[in-house]
Amino acid sequence: MKLAFNTWVYSSFPVWVPAYPLEEVIKRIARIGYDGIEIGAASPHAYPEYLTKERRREIRQVLDDNGLAVSSMLPAPGGGPGFNVASANPLERAGAIDQYKQVAELCAEWGGKTLLYVAGWQVYGTSRDQAWAWSREALMEIADFARPLGITVAVEPTASDSNLVDDCDDLITMLAEVDRPNVKAMFDTFHTLYRNEVPTDYVHRLGRDLTHIHLADVNREPPGSGVVDYRSLLDALKTEGFDGYLTMEIGFNRRNVEPDDLARRAHDYIRSLLA
Repeated sequence: MKLAFNTWVYSSFPVWVPAYPLEEVIKRIARIGYDGIEIGAASPHAYPEYLTKERRREIRQVLDDNGLAVSSMLPAPGGGPGFNVASANPLERAGAIDQYKQVAELCAEWGGKTLLYVAGWQVYGTSRDQAWAWSREALMEIADFARPLGITVAVEPTASDSNLVDDCDDLITMLAEVDRPNVKAMFDTFHTLYRNEVPTDYVHRLGRDLTHIHLADVNREPPGSGVVDYRSLLDALKTEGFDGYLTMEIGFNRRNVEPDDLARRAHDYIRSLLA
């Protein structure tokens, strides 16, 4: 298993500060000892429309120079454009799908293999069945686009933020209905906490379909500072043969954080359990 760090706490999404240039973030995460970086596709880091060809080459060079792999990428849902794949507005759905495709291309260009998929959210006035169908159709289209790029699309239940793919059962159902070889599963321990679920249950139920994981404790604190049983989680992952990235997605829900401190504490704690 490899360790990665998500860039949200170093960027301007969804909280505006603290914010650092992507080159600086790459260097800091590499110095701490991570194997990979999960890059959020938001400004100032990696919003595709803001990146020239030259800029993309520059970032790839910084990644290579620092020996840091792109573990995964994800669009920034919400905000002005929405990017809700389950929106009743067909223009928003189309815009969200296009954004996922652009991020998939960027991920492949930087050597990444995994694109995270948030299934969207049901808006008042839309039935759950309809919202689910729109999300499923979007996922099929995105997966078909991403497959020739060598990209796996990992579906994430986001219970604390949305209301469509909420739990392990929803996740398994969505994977079965989409039925694409490059559509797999992931989960975030923060969202399992929100639903009072047991993270190891996800591991054993998903088995080989599990391709990616987010680690975060209560209030998006680093692993080891809350209530999640990470030792049991890692044991379950070893049992199931998981060899993907354990990605820290922490601290980005508030301004009063020191990103380097969070990144270092998370890294050192999980490394100690893997030793």
